[in-house]
Amino acid sequence: MAGDYNAYLFLAAFLAIAIVFPLLPIALARLWSKTYSPLKPGPQKSATYECGLVSQGDSWIRFRSDYYLYAILFLIFDVETIFLFPFAVAFLKLPVGAVVAMLIFVLLLLEGLAWAWSKGVLNWK
Repeated sequence: MAGDYNAYLFLAAFLAIAIVFPLLPIALARLWSKTYSPLKPGPQKSATYECGLVSQGDSWIRFRSDYYLYAILFLIFDVETIFLFPFAVAFLKLPVGAVVAMLIFVLLLLEGLAWAWSKGVLNWK
């Protein structure tokens, strides 16, 4: 019975730390900003800037989703090359199972590339 109490006490302490640990820096940052940040609202401070330049025109413009598809495909294939690097470094020392696993991995990448190509995602319009 005492062992169960200690386990629950440990869980309660762990939960309290898990709640306090992220909230404490947020509370300290808020206190710091309330104490040391001067409130000087005005048109200059409230203006929207992009890269240090005053924004021009309407912010509600049409943005082509093709850019997102290219970015996602780039990230997928770029990150996968990072996974291929350790395999290439240790290629001669790996067992046959690791080579087969990497071959399956590369075939899945090629399948994804073929799918994107067949769907026309790689065609710039």
